[in-house]
Amino acid sequence: MQPVKKAILKGFLDMLPLCLAVVPWGILCGSLAIQNGFSAFETQAMSLLVFAGSAQLVAIELMAGNTPLLTILFTTFIISSRHFLYGLAVRHKVIDQPMRWRLPVSFVLTDELFAFSHHRRAYRTKTRLIYALSAGFSFYIAWNIWTLIGIVAGTMLPDLTNLGLDFAIAATFIALVIPGIKNLASLVTVIVAGVSATLLKSTGFELWLVCSALLAMAAGYSTARLTAKKEATP
Repeated sequence: MQPVKKAILKGFLDMLPLCLAVVPWGILCGSLAIQNGFSAFETQAMSLLVFAGSAQLVAIELMAGNTPLLTILFTTFIISSRHFLYGLAVRHKVIDQPMRWRLPVSFVLTDELFAFSHHRRAYRTKTRLIYALSAGFSFYIAWNIWTLIGIVAGTMLPDLTNLGLDFAIAATFIALVIPGIKNLASLVTVIVAGVSATLLKSTGFELWLVCSALLAMAAGYSTARLTAKKEATP
């Protein structure tokens, strides 16, 4: 029983800094939804069921702007599709585990938990699965608490977007992405994503996020292929 308790505590403590890092993000998500006409129930239900901060914020803004449904669905699909890649990346580590372990892990496999998944023995044992679930669900609980605070703040305070809380989104992803830049292909991907997103959004193009993501992935893939070909050439 002692290893289980240690795994739960360690998962919680390891995720705690990221739980605190998304405080502004969660509050912004809750308050933004309220200020754009969502009810408190709808806003909290979105965090409970969707549990995807970037997709939630984008969907809220698109819905508030009366964006066509097809555009909303396509945009959120592209934004959330990275979770499919996360699942593929850790599949070989959990494939031998029973479904009762794989399902909850898949639910809490966010950007933050995926950042903890690179250890070669991650998810391999019961203790490591408990560690992952402790980290993942502590983040889930924290996200819903911050959303609730945002709901309350949205009904009592003026527009919180003027406080610059949306910078927490960029700061969190920068902290997660930068350590992953370990080769030329990933560096090119990050640079192309940043530059194309900035340029496309400045033009008012609705699908700027989708297009910049596709351009970045294409550039990173092409760079990886060219690098591999160059290394294979005598």
